[in-house]
Amino acid sequence: MNETELRAAEEESVSPEAVSETRSDGDLRLQIRPVVFLVVIFLINFTARVILSPLLPTIEEELEISHARAGSLFFFTSAGYLLGLLSSGFFASWSTHKRTIVVSSSGVGLALLAVSAASGLWSMCAALFAVGFAAGLYMPSAIATITSLIDRRHWGKAIAVHELAPNLAFFLSPFIAEVFLRWAGWRGAMGFLGVLSLAASLSFGRLGSGGDFSGESPGSFVFSTQLRTPSFWLIIVLFGLGVSSTVGIYAMLPLYLVAERHLNPSWANTIVALSRAHGPVLGLLGGWASDKLGAKQTIVISLAFTGILTILLGMLTDRWLSAVVLLQPLLAVWFFPAAFAAVAMITPSRSRNMAVSFSVPFGFIIGGGLIPVLIGITGDAGSFAAGIVFTGALIAAGGLLAMLLKLPERGAPRR
Repeated sequence: MNETELRAAEEESVSPEAVSETRSDGDLRLQIRPVVFLVVIFLINFTARVILSPLLPTIEEELEISHARAGSLFFFTSAGYLLGLLSSGFFASWSTHKRTIVVSSSGVGLALLAVSAASGLWSMCAALFAVGFAAGLYMPSAIATITSLIDRRHWGKAIAVHELAPNLAFFLSPFIAEVFLRWAGWRGAMGFLGVLSLAASLSFGRLGSGGDFSGESPGSFVFSTQLRTPSFWLIIVLFGLGVSSTVGIYAMLPLYLVAERHLNPSWANTIVALSRAHGPVLGLLGGWASDKLGAKQTIVISLAFTGILTILLGMLTDRWLSAVVLLQPLLAVWFFPAAFAAVAMITPSRSRNMAVSFSVPFGFIIGGGLIPVLIGITGDAGSFAAGIVFTGALIAAGGLLAMLLKLPERGAPRR
């Protein structure tokens, strides 16, 4: 299909509701206000998944499981997230993006309450799968909502604001874990987040704006055409490496520092939290870099830099190790504003939810599921470091692979 035919198909697929929500006045401050509500929901959503990392040594001891089985908890969460993302298109096409976000937040809350009540490994795995599934419904509808509210020239900045949530979650989770481990245990932490998620769902349903239009279904003509685009499949591979550089490493880092490098658990959680302290600021800078340098260049820089630091994370010891823990995520947070902007650039507006629901899940099943299991297996074999070095090499190779990405010119007409 040529460019003219694809554009015509896109115009036919865009709903009047979606067009009416597109802003072109260019005033970012006015456009960004509805996004702030989504940041709060995403913060709870993401914290629910990553807080497992600082809680993991305690959970591993209570359930009496191996490092590999501990890593499998992330696999079940990521597997649920994969299925939720793939199912999100059906939900959004049957209803609206706003209602899909409400269902997602409610589901996360209920599943977290189930995690807090889990009595064994398999019941916990099932509950974490449900957490992942409910969380997976959120992102495609959120990106579709944001790009319908924000002018294209501000997409990188707007998505960077939305990405404040995971960056804050990475920073806050170890501290939240420490507080609850002292006073209410890991079950109390999960239950608390579950109640917050239910409250956020109710609030957004009543007060939130944006997303009052349906998404594209998986079988749509425009989206099936997109599946034949090489850049789309390359983005999927890059998402796997981007998630590996953040969630994958973060998931097993406290366990690596405690079990293999023999750091005090409280200090390990503290230094991991401090390593994410600059995430919100650098995430915003990543959005600026994406808009100024271009999404492709920003992705290349992020993966190459982070891959090299991840290799060093597995090779160094003593005070040098602490320094690298602080530096490793420095530019990792640049990846996501640029990657989501790239997805939006190569995808027609009505089918962006489906593009996200296909690109992100494979990223999380690889980076958030398989990578923690791999690191756990190498840990059981005697060397967490070997798994981390291997992961770093994959991430660095992604920087080279990203140079093959073909995106529309920044001055091209907005879709």
